[in-house]
Amino acid sequence: MKITCEGEQEGGGLPLIGDTFPEVHVQTTRGKKVLPKDYEGKWFVLFSHPGDFTPVCTTEFVGFAKLNDEFKALNCELIGLSIDQIYAHIAWERWIEEHLGVAIPFPIIADNGRVATMLGMLHPKKGNNTVRAVFVVDAKGTIRLILYYPQEIGRKLDEIVRVVKALQTADAKRVAMPANWPDNELIGDRVIMPPPTDVEAANARLKDPTVECKDWWFCYKKLE
Repeated sequence: MKITCEGEQEGGGLPLIGDTFPEVHVQTTRGKKVLPKDYEGKWFVLFSHPGDFTPVCTTEFVGFAKLNDEFKALNCELIGLSIDQIYAHIAWERWIEEHLGVAIPFPIIADNGRVATMLGMLHPKKGNNTVRAVFVVDAKGTIRLILYYPQEIGRKLDEIVRVVKALQTADAKRVAMPANWPDNELIGDRVIMPPPTDVEAANARLKDPTVECKDWWFCYKKLE
């Protein structure tokens, strides 16, 4: 999926899970960047917030800042975004550090509305404030997860760490994750194996001592 020089997406519509993240040139608190090009080889989480100097957003930024090292350990970078001027971002960062004792270690995009519009972050009844969107993008620039929260509700930030871990594990081990992984009420921290595609594979799986099954189509195992 591409964005033209004017910022319009070829073919129309919003980017979806499985699409390549559209190329965008942005101004951030850490200089100019090109997404996803500047993060090639790394995962990144792009998250929007309604506005600087607002209480819920402040709590989220403090939380993201404290989780920054966890994301980095997953080869994943954080990027904030709102439709505020770069000067407001800088002043807000300084306020958070001076008054709350937390330094913001990741860039914040100062958007003029173009990026927010192309990513579906704007609600027509909410003016120029973005909703709380989350885009998880993998090391190849592919969108792997999209979340949208209303302005009134702050995100559960541990969930965003969890989904990055889950996606990376699914890629590496070719497995799927149960609800609430790694704390599922039925199978604990085990991971789900893809369903077999023929009778022979189904029968073999039921005899595999490393695999546990509820039935031939519902099998799971410990991570190696």
